[in-house]
Amino acid sequence: MNALIISAVLGVVMMFSSFLLNKRSTVRNIAIGGLLILLIINILEMNGVEFFNVNTRDMIAFDRFALLFNTIAIFSTLLYVLLSAKDMAKVGVYFADYLALIFFILCGVMLVSSFKSLLILFLGIEIISIPLYILTGSDKRNLKSNEAALKYFLLGTFSTGLMLMGIALIYGAQGSFYSVGISNIAGETPSALLIAGMLLLFFSMSFKVSAAPFHFWTPDVYDGAPTVFTSFMATIVKAAVFIAFIRLFDDAFGLLHLRWKLLVAIITALTLFVGNITAVFQQSVKRMLAYSSIAQAGFMMLSLYAMNAEAKEGLMLYVAAYSLATIGIFAVLIKMSDYTFDGFNGFAKHQPLLAATTTVFLLSLAGIPLTAGFLSKFYMLKAALGTGKHLWLVIVAVLMAAVSVYYYFRVIQAMYFKEGEKQPMEVSKSFKWTLVLLAALIILLGIFPNLLLSWLYF
Repeated sequence: MNALIISAVLGVVMMFSSFLLNKRSTVRNIAIGGLLILLIINILEMNGVEFFNVNTRDMIAFDRFALLFNTIAIFSTLLYVLLSAKDMAKVGVYFADYLALIFFILCGVMLVSSFKSLLILFLGIEIISIPLYILTGSDKRNLKSNEAALKYFLLGTFSTGLMLMGIALIYGAQGSFYSVGISNIAGETPSALLIAGMLLLFFSMSFKVSAAPFHFWTPDVYDGAPTVFTSFMATIVKAAVFIAFIRLFDDAFGLLHLRWKLLVAIITALTLFVGNITAVFQQSVKRMLAYSSIAQAGFMMLSLYAMNAEAKEGLMLYVAAYSLATIGIFAVLIKMSDYTFDGFNGFAKHQPLLAATTTVFLLSLAGIPLTAGFLSKFYMLKAALGTGKHLWLVIVAVLMAAVSVYYYFRVIQAMYFKEGEKQPMEVSKSFKWTLVLLAALIILLGIFPNLLLSWLYF
C-alpha cells in the first residue's frame, strides 16, 4: 500500500511540475528521485514497515508475491527512465505529463498485482490502459502513431467490454466479486453462467497479454507507438497483466484447473508458434521485437498452464529477465536512425560496448545458458513437465525456443560479421554504464537466480 499511494502522489507532482518547472533536467531528476523513493518504501513494506494502514475490506492483499513483483516493476521503470528519459523528451513538449502517466500506470500495476476483488482487477487494468492509449498516440506528427493509438483504443475498449461482461456473469452465478468467494462456490458444481464468465475473462486477459489469436493488435501498436514508449508497454505493462492473469485463475478458478487446462495449452502453443514463426520474416528489428514479445508471452503462458510453485518462481524470474533485456535493447534501438537489420551492420566496430551489452540482451531473450533468460525458460519448462500432462506442449516450446535463436542471432551477425557505415548516435557515459549494469544483472541472475527468488520466502 505504501508504494501505491506514493506513486499516485508522485503522478500528481509530475503534473504540476509540467508548468511550475521550465528545465526538463529538473523534471527528470524529480522522476528518478521519486522512483528511488518508491523502490525503498516498497522494499521496506516487504520487511514489515507500513506507513499507511488503509482498510480495503480485503479487496487488495499485498503479499510477498505482489510486493516482489512491484519491486521488479519499480526497479525496471527506474532503469527505463535512466536510459530513455532524454529520448522521451524528444517525442513532444509534454515531457512531465509523460512521466506523470508512467507513475499512474505504476498505480495500476500495483493494483493488478495484488487484487482480491474483480472490481479492483478491472480498475487496475483501466488505470494501466488509458494512459497507454495516450502515450501510444503522443507523437501527433506521426500518422503511424495516431493510427496505432486509435487501433489500440478501439480494440482495448472491446476487450474491456468482454471483461465487464465476464465479471457480471460471474457475479450473477456466484454472488461475489471476491476471488476467494468465487473459488469456494466454483469447487462444487460450476454453472454454465460461471463457465461463460470465466471464458470471457480468459479471452479478455489473453488480449491484454497479446496471446494468439488475440495478438493481432500488438505488431501495429508496438511499431506505430514512439519507440521509447514501446519499451515500457512491452515489458512492465505486459508483465503486470501476466501477474494479474495468474492471480485471477489461481485464486478464483484454481479448483476448475482441469476444465481450462487444455484450452490454455492450445493458446500457449499457438502463441509460441505465431510469435516465433512470424518474427523470422520481419525486416525491421522493432517489428521483430514486437513479434518476439508475442513469443515471450507464449513462454509466460506456461506458468498459467502449470499453476504450481515452480511456475510462480519461474514467472517472477522470467519477468525480471525479459524486462531488463527488452528495456536494454529498446534503449539502444532508440538511439539509432535505421531500425532494419542492415542498420546494425558493423555496429560492433563503431560502438563495441553497446554491441556487447546488446548481445547479452539478445542471448538472454534467446535463452542461452549463463543468462537469466535461460534459467527462466528452464523454470517454465520444468513447471509444465511437473504437471505430468500434455508433453507435446513442452516439445513445441523447446522447438520454438530454437527458432527464436535464428532471428535474435541475425542482429548479432549483423553487428559482428557485416560491414556498415557508422550511424550518428548521441550516447553519454551514464547511458553506457547503465547498459553495462543491465547486462551484469542479467548474467548475475542467470548464475544466481536465488538472489531474486529467495525474496519470495524470506
